[in-house]
Amino acid sequence: MTVRVVSAGESAAADRRAIDGGIPSRALMQRAGAAAATEIALRYPGKLRRGVAIHAGPGNNGGDGWVVAGALAAAGIAVRVRQVGSMRSDDARAERASAIDLVETDAPHGGEEIVVDALLGTGASGAPQGAVAESIAEIAARRAAGARVVALDLPSGLDATTGHADGAVIADLTLTFGTLKRGQLIARGHCGRLVVLDIGLGAHADAGGSLALVDPAWARARIAPIGADVHKGVRRKLAIVGGGNGMAGAAILAGRAAMMSGVGVVRLIVAPGSISAVQSAACEALALRWPDSDADTENALTTWGDGVLLGPGLGKNPETRALAERVLRVWRGPVVVDADALNVFEGDASTLRDLLDGRPALITPHVSEFARLAGCSPANVLADRFEIGVGLARTLNCTVLLKGVPTVVTAASGESVVSASGSPVLAAAGSGDVLAGIAATLLTQMQDSFIAGACAAVVHGRAGEIANAGHAVRGVALGRVLDALPTVWGEPLPPRRPPILAELQRPGDRVG
Repeated sequence: MTVRVVSAGESAAADRRAIDGGIPSRALMQRAGAAAATEIALRYPGKLRRGVAIHAGPGNNGGDGWVVAGALAAAGIAVRVRQVGSMRSDDARAERASAIDLVETDAPHGGEEIVVDALLGTGASGAPQGAVAESIAEIAARRAAGARVVALDLPSGLDATTGHADGAVIADLTLTFGTLKRGQLIARGHCGRLVVLDIGLGAHADAGGSLALVDPAWARARIAPIGADVHKGVRRKLAIVGGGNGMAGAAILAGRAAMMSGVGVVRLIVAPGSISAVQSAACEALALRWPDSDADTENALTTWGDGVLLGPGLGKNPETRALAERVLRVWRGPVVVDADALNVFEGDASTLRDLLDGRPALITPHVSEFARLAGCSPANVLADRFEIGVGLARTLNCTVLLKGVPTVVTAASGESVVSASGSPVLAAAGSGDVLAGIAATLLTQMQDSFIAGACAAVVHGRAGEIANAGHAVRGVALGRVLDALPTVWGEPLPPRRPPILAELQRPGDRVG
């Protein structure tokens, strides 16, 4: 089942469609709470003997909390529930009545090693106030003292759409129901490990154009294996144009990433002053100086290769603008345009569109590069990251991979997917060059810019997670991400235990 990434409104609409389709609203609450209770028991068996503290709010999220309370108590676990405010829904009141004789309703005694946040759900917005804020402060104090915090659906105070988290709970584990919420993917640090649980929404989860989550299983199903009888020509030839003086490292990183992603041959086409550097650092690659004419460009690209990556370390000046235009004019095959090859077209997307001219093309901007090309502010891009790629993808008639947390990939048709794999170790210079090398290899082999871009985002993110595993973010250099690529390509897919639909590991220090 494809997991959908939704706004608060889309989440509510999915629930409403399920209810209108014949699933009682209380049944959804019971499924959510029962699944959450099971996950808590399975993940923290050694911590349950000290009991569980549950903070239940006045809405349906509080009702979920009461289902969790009843299920854990019925299993012999000591549960204390703090009810914050009067319950507002019939379903929540019914679940409280069902569980209340099994639990203690005194204030949590403070010795519980599991604290469940069931205060606010997806419909809440703005900073928590009053008794809810007081409960959030108590949850934070318990976490600081060593308790594990489990949030139901999302950490209270986190805006499900925008990711604003003023005064929000910081959870170690978030158990979210049916769909992923946009705000969870923006404010990953508040969610801890993020687990999507199936509560029976089925097709109702697709809230009218909501985005799909792509993960390693999705990518694995679309990346063809390399056969035993191939030769380097079958694996394709990729030219990387970049590496201006003083920036050879960007082209080297892209080239190494391409070679570690299965391309057959890499040719690094760089500034004359970078030739010796790339030949020393990437000895498996061919090296050539930037072409000075259309004829030289034809010989360097069209008569030789199968795909082009344009941009890593190119530099932004009139010379490199002319070079970028020449490459895109002469080379008419698949192309990935990244970094300075985007910056040289700042405010001039129409020229780039004409040069791309409908061929399989992928651009891979970060937020600031996107803003320069689209003529807007980085703040606008961040505020509208899930939709803003549609306009630029249609303008350029290409696929747009907007890097960030999360990464959103949009086809020229407007179809978009979200990749939430990754780690803060990827927030470093050169990381985009690695991504571009992966993407260019896949595009050269697949000829489908949308699928190649989405798969590359997943693979790059997973390499960051593996590089981070067991290490503090501060101690991980980008070379470890490159070294993780062979593991990603050969990594067996973990079995998915029902009712888990997706699981995103906790980002940050000492992941794994």
